[in-house]
Amino acid sequence: MGEPMLPDGLPLRVVLLCSLVALFSIVTVDVVQTAKPRCVNRCGNLTFSYSFGMNNTGNDCYFEEKSHNFLIFYDDLTDPPTHYITDKSSNIQILDISIENHEISIMIFVAKDCYNSSGGISYKFDPWLTLAIFPISPAKNKFIAVGCDTYATFTGRQGSTYVTGCLSSCNSILDVINGSCSGIGCCETSIPRDAYRYNVSVTSFNNHSGIWGFNPCVLDWLIPNEKCDDAKKDTTTYMCRENSNCTDAENGNGYQCHCLEGFQGNPYLQNGCQDIDECVTLQPCSGKCTNLLGTYDCSCPRGYRGDGRTGGKDCTPIIDHSTCVALGVSISFLLILLGGNWYYWGFRQRKIKRQREKFFLENGGCLMLQRLLSEHEGSIESARIFTDEELKKATDHYHESRILGQGGQGTVYRGILPNNMVVAIKKAKILDRSQVEEFINELIILSQINHRNVVKLIGCCFETEFPLLVYEFVTDGTLSDHIHNCRHESTLSWRARLRIAGETAGALSYLHYDASTQILHRDIKSTNILLEENYTAKVADFGASRLVPLDRTQLTTLVRGTLRYLDPEYLQSSQLTKKSDVYSFRVVLAELLTGLRALSFERAESERNLPSYFASAIKGERLFEIIDSRVLNEGNPKEIKEVAMLASRCLRVKREDWLTMKEVAMELEGLMKVMDRHPWVNQSCDLEEAEQLLGERPSKCDGILKSNASGNDDSISNQVPFEIESGR
Repeated sequence: MGEPMLPDGLPLRVVLLCSLVALFSIVTVDVVQTAKPRCVNRCGNLTFSYSFGMNNTGNDCYFEEKSHNFLIFYDDLTDPPTHYITDKSSNIQILDISIENHEISIMIFVAKDCYNSSGGISYKFDPWLTLAIFPISPAKNKFIAVGCDTYATFTGRQGSTYVTGCLSSCNSILDVINGSCSGIGCCETSIPRDAYRYNVSVTSFNNHSGIWGFNPCVLDWLIPNEKCDDAKKDTTTYMCRENSNCTDAENGNGYQCHCLEGFQGNPYLQNGCQDIDECVTLQPCSGKCTNLLGTYDCSCPRGYRGDGRTGGKDCTPIIDHSTCVALGVSISFLLILLGGNWYYWGFRQRKIKRQREKFFLENGGCLMLQRLLSEHEGSIESARIFTDEELKKATDHYHESRILGQGGQGTVYRGILPNNMVVAIKKAKILDRSQVEEFINELIILSQINHRNVVKLIGCCFETEFPLLVYEFVTDGTLSDHIHNCRHESTLSWRARLRIAGETAGALSYLHYDASTQILHRDIKSTNILLEENYTAKVADFGASRLVPLDRTQLTTLVRGTLRYLDPEYLQSSQLTKKSDVYSFRVVLAELLTGLRALSFERAESERNLPSYFASAIKGERLFEIIDSRVLNEGNPKEIKEVAMLASRCLRVKREDWLTMKEVAMELEGLMKVMDRHPWVNQSCDLEEAEQLLGERPSKCDGILKSNASGNDDSISNQVPFEIESGR
């Protein structure tokens, strides 16, 4: 069988791990003396120190006491040459000696119990060792048995009878992991203290091969038979020299000597412990280093004082009197400057605060808001009150790159709140303080509305010279942009237009009949209808709106709104009713069908006003001549005719016969449901059906007479509308 291996990968015959000598890494000018004068401290590859020595120059080169000695023999007849130490009871082969750790690394035999293939014992060896003054080190040695049927015992400690050991059992030697005592095919136990001798025995329970071995043995060495207190009483035999101290050995009966802190060398020799020059070896100072006996001193760099040992952390500048005076003057001047700036800043902040409070009161932040809330029993709990600084930060101080739209009455900015919510901020240009009430009016009305097709109010700000409103951000512009601007005119399909009309009618029906208090918008137009990215309609701009008490059907007010969308009767009588919003919506419906502006001075005089032009076309059965080309191409003539007739029915001859917004919304909703169930094929070029519907052929199937010219938003003289053409 092959030679078994110890857990560290060494062959079993090598039982001692070489404990390397702890080499001095400290650099000194003088070589530290480790042996007595005229005595050698090296032989072959072994370096040793007193109390160990060779007898080639006299017996005083090594320590000897009674029957014990530290004599080293050199045998150059072996290959390689070996060293032995003898205490007159046994010779021990030495591998290494450590004066600092008081350890000797030695080579000893291991026990073996080997069997041949027939099951008979081919080799058996049970070693023993007797040591007079060198106890086996329990800290550096382990008792280890290797094999699959191995029972190993250790008997030691002179004068005491005990047996210790361990058992290892496994099915096959293949289960043993080479180089590791993993618990399979290997067991281990500790070496007891004060073991000056041992007998090792190994057996197997069965007749098959089994082996064991334990790791290399390390011995502790000491000055025997006395403890420190007793040894110090006899100065002629006490071994510890100057600059050293004595400690009782932890393993065995005796003591050991060690150099004091700050010294190095051999504590058993006269002047053997030499001072360490920390200034050379450690370089521990940030300033000047001074070596002292057993220690050192660190000064701080020039201009500093304190202890320089901590890398300069405890060094403080040395300041003379003139420097203190200059520093005091500088600090005083700095304090005066800071105090002045603080006073100015505090004064400025108080001024800004008073100005904001003034604006807050002037803008209706308290009394006017409370009065209107009391009158209308409204609530603005859902509206947040923003500070001026918050909105400045949200709009990058109202930078021009944030502008969404501008009009005669103000500007709308795109803002980003700290929670990354995008909002639209309306900043008014009100020159008349009486118009602040209009701002509060819109705030109160929007705070009472919760409808998916009405723009949502987020909050407001009273701290600026003119008040600000914060709305949800609607992404895709106004209905007017999509109908009248060239860059949008091809994007709005017939179906999208019909859905926008239905959603706008539904929002107005909600305001008239389902809100907690009846609300009349009073300024419905294509610029006040915003569109989301998917063309969802949002009714906006409630600055001219009015709350109508439940017991009232009309209000007498100053005429407000945009001239081309105004109900003529309201214009004449100033009597505001639900019919006023119906008329305005009918104009928006005509814009959706024709793509024409409500008022354009670039059209013929008879065609300038869209409401009358639209009514005239229906009456003269010329509807398809003015319908938008995309509507004409995508819509079925029946659909177009039905929506046109709905717009016409909104404005019957008798005002009391006009449709309500609820009826208009229901008609449009019903038409959308029919389209969903029975989608008609595009018949816009079906001339025969067009003749049947209108009594004449349309002049064009692939186009219409449509004006893209810009008209002026002409408003009546007695209105000051809070109108921003962007619709935000």
